[in-house]
Amino acid sequence: MTPHLPGPALDDSHADLVVVGAGLAGLVAAAEAADLGRTVLVLDQEPAQSLGGQAFWSLGGLFLVDTPEQRRMGVHDSLQLAWADWLGSAKFDRPEDHWPRQWARAYVEFAAGEKRAWLAAQGLRLIPVVGWAERGDGRAEGHGNSVPRFHLTWGTGPGVLEPFVRRVREHVDAGRIRLLFRRRVDGLVLEGGAVTGVRGAVLAPSDVERGRPSSREEVGEFAVRAQAVIVTSGGIGGDVDLVRRAWPARLSTPPREVVVGVPAHVDGRMLAIAQDAGASLINPDRMWHYVEGLRNWDPIWPQHGIRILPGPSSLWLDARGRRLPAPFYPGFDTLGTLRHLRGTGYDHSWFVLTQKVIEKEFALSGSEQNPDFTGKDLRLLASRLGSGAPGPVEAFKQHGADFVVADTLTELVDGMNRVGGPGDDGTALIDEQELRALIEARDRQLANPFGKDAQVSAIRAARRYRGDRIMRTAAPHAFLDPANGPLIAVRLNILTRKTLGGLETDLSGRALRPGGEPLPGLYAAGEVSGFGGGGMHGYNALEGSFLGGCLFSGRVAGRAAASTL
Repeated sequence: MTPHLPGPALDDSHADLVVVGAGLAGLVAAAEAADLGRTVLVLDQEPAQSLGGQAFWSLGGLFLVDTPEQRRMGVHDSLQLAWADWLGSAKFDRPEDHWPRQWARAYVEFAAGEKRAWLAAQGLRLIPVVGWAERGDGRAEGHGNSVPRFHLTWGTGPGVLEPFVRRVREHVDAGRIRLLFRRRVDGLVLEGGAVTGVRGAVLAPSDVERGRPSSREEVGEFAVRAQAVIVTSGGIGGDVDLVRRAWPARLSTPPREVVVGVPAHVDGRMLAIAQDAGASLINPDRMWHYVEGLRNWDPIWPQHGIRILPGPSSLWLDARGRRLPAPFYPGFDTLGTLRHLRGTGYDHSWFVLTQKVIEKEFALSGSEQNPDFTGKDLRLLASRLGSGAPGPVEAFKQHGADFVVADTLTELVDGMNRVGGPGDDGTALIDEQELRALIEARDRQLANPFGKDAQVSAIRAARRYRGDRIMRTAAPHAFLDPANGPLIAVRLNILTRKTLGGLETDLSGRALRPGGEPLPGLYAAGEVSGFGGGGMHGYNALEGSFLGGCLFSGRVAGRAAASTL
């Protein structure tokens, strides 16, 4: 995806618009503005091979409402149901939620309306099986998706990027867009109370592979004048220190050990730079981190973590081997589970499962972990329906430091205590007899179609949905039956990911001052704006709405900025 370099038609020091950040939101904003005839300079501190930013590494899931894909799977959805789910998850409760709530409503209407057709017209295609992410906290009025809405892009993250990379390249060739890499913005230029450009450092050329940390050696300075600046630089998920400083008390104490779900260049610098220029930053304590992170056995960036996308069958235990209470089952309530686990005093937890579960239910987030979807390889995709775990999952099972595989429970517990380490008093954290009693009690619930185990009931309910039965939920079976083995335990780490708060923007993407007035000349889109308004998700996300938020807010900001010049 390295872009064609443009000719000299655009001056590197001046354009109608400057876009800071060449990720998905920035590419969308630039393409939309150039479509309206504006000249655009896109600046990014990374080298050209990192075009597309975080979106390249994503699974490519999109939140969509009432689609043909849903209807073909027997799913009945509506704008009204999706909006009720969004409000039950967001729990807007602050005066500064005025614009986030308006952005949320506009986005859900977009997801139920124009979004699918707009993307399809540009060549984006969807997998026909709709996934059911964030199934919720067990309350009809609470957090979670009432129905499956997670539409996977054919081509994953690169497939989402492709239409916008193509459009930007076309504008590059036409002389309307210029891509300037290794330009680190260090400040916004203010004149008469308005933003009129950016300044910063030219960084040394870098040939590092996509995602790997690049040099911060400075070899020069630059300044660019423009009628408007659109900031699309992402959040703070790559800087663990910033994550810890923003960590909210409602999630207990920040973890001592984490894995990191985004490259190091996701550093949050532009949040502080925009705030120093007078922009309003709201909801910095709202964040989205996963609790199913694996230490990557083949890392690309520092502390590289990969998230398990689990089906509902794994037994979830805390670090001491105690079963998590309802509704904290795999795939149900991300932040609720994080809050519960932070109260245990340990940074890790466990999945306990069988070979049958890992073959059917385990998927790994990320384009590089799904070569069949990413490469649009139908033959490789068909292999998922056969025996054995998908190749990348099997590689983690064989090489990952967090996996324990054993033929007996005794061996499994020994491995869990070795991988998990001892407690503060030096004793083993997992007791074999307690874990055996727990699994035996769980297995007894499978003797007939009735039972009182809520997770077993949830598994049976999931299999009534065609999509889960085909690809995501194993048939209920006894974990201690050797025929279903071997037994597997997976140590789960907290994985940093998304910033849900950000620069406050109105419905045109204009950055606002703390008093609510627009800061002339400054716009924001994508994660740096909380995906719209300074936090359109509120406290919780419904999944598939991070890429979608970048698409929507980038489109809004690009069109609005271009139209008002």
